[in-house]
This record gives sequence, C-alpha cells and structure tokens, in this order.
Amino acid sequence: MPIAMLRFSDQLLQAYALKEAFYDFMAASTRAEAEHRLDFWLGACDQLNLPEFKPCRRMLANWRPYILNAFDIHLSNGFTEGCNNAIKTLKRLAFGFRNFSAFRARILLAVSPHPYI
Repeated sequence: MPIAMLRFSDQLLQAYALKEAFYDFMAASTRAEAEHRLDFWLGACDQLNLPEFKPCRRMLANWRPYILNAFDIHLSNGFTEGCNNAIKTLKRLAFGFRNFSAFRARILLAVSPHPYI
C-alpha cells in the first residue's frame, strides 16, 4: 500500500500500524519475545479501539497459551490443512468421477509433492 494513502485517514493509519505490529509478533523467534509482542499488540488494540480488530483481539486473548506454544514447538499442521483444502476443492469439482478409486487417484495426484513422478 502506498504510504501516501495513510495520510488520508487516521483510522487507516492505525489499522496499518496494528497489522504491522501483528506481523512483528508473528516474526518473534522465542516464546518470551512473542509474549511481549503479543501483549503490546493486545494493548494497542485496546487503546485504538478499532471495531474491525475486536474479534481478532478476542480470539488471540482466548487462545493465547495455545498460540504461544507454537513458538516453543515450531511445528505446524499447515501441510495437513493444505491437503484437506485440496481434497475439499476436488470434491466440489469431482462430479464426473464415477467411482471412489478414480477420485482417490486424483486426490493423491493433487496432494503429491511431486505430481509428475
């Protein structure tokens, strides 16, 4: 976003600053650093009181310990979620598959890390 746009609205500038602070929180390398940055972000949300950020703020406050655990373990279920998303998309598009084995083969092809090998 061009920085010039931020001069037209204080709320837009505040929302941009909150977004950047959230990215800063997610880039933390340790749990202690993430905890400090999350506290800063939650406090900034409370102070700025932008209604668009309230659901996100509530979710982060409610799930705080579990979110911070991700900075200890450094594992993610992103691959599994990506596979599930690919399967659901294929299921919506798979009206032409007449049997399960053809559908299964198409799923395996879609989620394979090397689909042409």
